[in-house]
Amino acid sequence: MSLVLVERERPVATVTLNRPEAMNALSRGLRAQLAQAMRDVDADDTIHAVVLTGAGTRAFTAGLDLKELGVDGLGAANSPDPAANPVAAIEQCRKPVIGAINGVAITGGFEVALACDVLIASENARFADTHARVGILPGWGLSQKLSRMIGISRAKELSFTGNFLDANTACAWGLVNRVVAAEELIPAAKALAADMAGIDPQMLQAYKALIDQGYAASFGDGLAIEQAISTARNSQVSGAEVEARRRAVIDRGRTQHGTGPTADAAH
Repeated sequence: MSLVLVERERPVATVTLNRPEAMNALSRGLRAQLAQAMRDVDADDTIHAVVLTGAGTRAFTAGLDLKELGVDGLGAANSPDPAANPVAAIEQCRKPVIGAINGVAITGGFEVALACDVLIASENARFADTHARVGILPGWGLSQKLSRMIGISRAKELSFTGNFLDANTACAWGLVNRVVAAEELIPAAKALAADMAGIDPQMLQAYKALIDQGYAASFGDGLAIEQAISTARNSQVSGAEVEARRRAVIDRGRTQHGTGPTADAAH
């Protein structure tokens, strides 16, 4: 049985962590297959956006496989190798990754969720950082990312208690973009991915890289990064191209709000 499933509905790929009987725990084999799957979708020019989820309804992923820790130790928790580190595996994908959080995302699983660009949660989703309770420190970025996403005091509350955060509170705190019914989760994530995939793929990848580079820097350095990259790229675009695309954006907006040609034709 494949531990990671990849479904291609071009231009969107859905990558599923497939150990539902073990709450999609991140075994050595699953981590290696995830790294390969993310390399494959990154290299596939027909795929423009990715949905990442877990099999079943109980768990997105419960983190590292506890059965393997006694044998392997905690080396994977600090490894930069994408084959061992699922966060690095996800981050090597240059395309937008939407996390469809179908159940619990615990400790290392929480870190995997935070590696995604956008999170949509089902009503069954819950998040917990239990690093402190089990006596280890995070090594895949949670201690720095979480506070930047929800604020330092809320991040400390979660990390210093190990308590679970329900989906609706996660949405109110800005951790997830929206909460949907369980049966609507994958369709909603795929629809959002398809919407993103409507952007020119090179532009999409460049914009993702620009945001991520700035996010990893100070605000001032981020502005400098934007200025340098924007100046170089925008100098290669003609005004006529921008005007044509601007008109397409306006037409799309009219259609979405019921005032465009499609809506007019119905009256």
